[in-house]
Amino acid sequence: MDLSGKTALVTGGTSGIGAETARVFAAAGASVMLVGRRAEAAQELVEQIAEAGGVAAYLLGDVSGAAFAERAVCETVERFGALTVLANVAGTIFRGNAEETSDGDWRTTMAVNLDATFYMSRAAIPQLRAAGGGSIVNLGSTVGLVGTRGLAAYCASKAAVVNLTRAMALDHAAENIRINSVNPGAVDTPMLVSGHGDRDADAVRAANRASIPQGWLPSPAEVAQVIAFLASDESRHITGVALPVDGGFTAA
Repeated sequence: MDLSGKTALVTGGTSGIGAETARVFAAAGASVMLVGRRAEAAQELVEQIAEAGGVAAYLLGDVSGAAFAERAVCETVERFGALTVLANVAGTIFRGNAEETSDGDWRTTMAVNLDATFYMSRAAIPQLRAAGGGSIVNLGSTVGLVGTRGLAAYCASKAAVVNLTRAMALDHAAENIRINSVNPGAVDTPMLVSGHGDRDADAVRAANRASIPQGWLPSPAEVAQVIAFLASDESRHITGVALPVDGGFTAA
């Protein structure tokens, strides 16, 4: 994968798929601004990227606010001279059906998963246009493509991300701005095993593994490679796609 000469903004960049996306982007030659909420993790990742010969910086803040989205884009352009790739990877999950989901749980899930994707994309599009084009990759989920039990707010937020992606892709296709979503199934991240009460983490992993036709859980780095492909010029004729990365789960 060659991302030489590209400048990328990655949200959720201090853990899981977001952190791996930042690593993969930098290793492929992109200059990376990673956004997160954990200063120590952000600094450590930037240092690791630099030690590996890459270029990265970080910005701390709440991605669910429109003002912060504008700031993140502006600071990326000021630091690196342009913005050509946006990866909206930040996310949160609440486990519960509709009756179990409070107003706060619903609003938080929508704010982080959907609002942030919209605000960041809206702020980035003028800069992508100014750069002559670019790519936005949004992190959806298999449960944004098909429903599941016990994840009402999360399913709704990710389904909205998928269709927002399609709408924006059509709006900006003629401007050489490509917008796609990557939709992982179960991935071996801390989020996978969070929010299950006293249930053993290994048991959660085993149950998810059993639901995947291929029979194994991917690593965050494997999803990051797909994000990098959609950010690269190798995918220049792909836009508006909701790409599952799920070992065959949604094919059933």
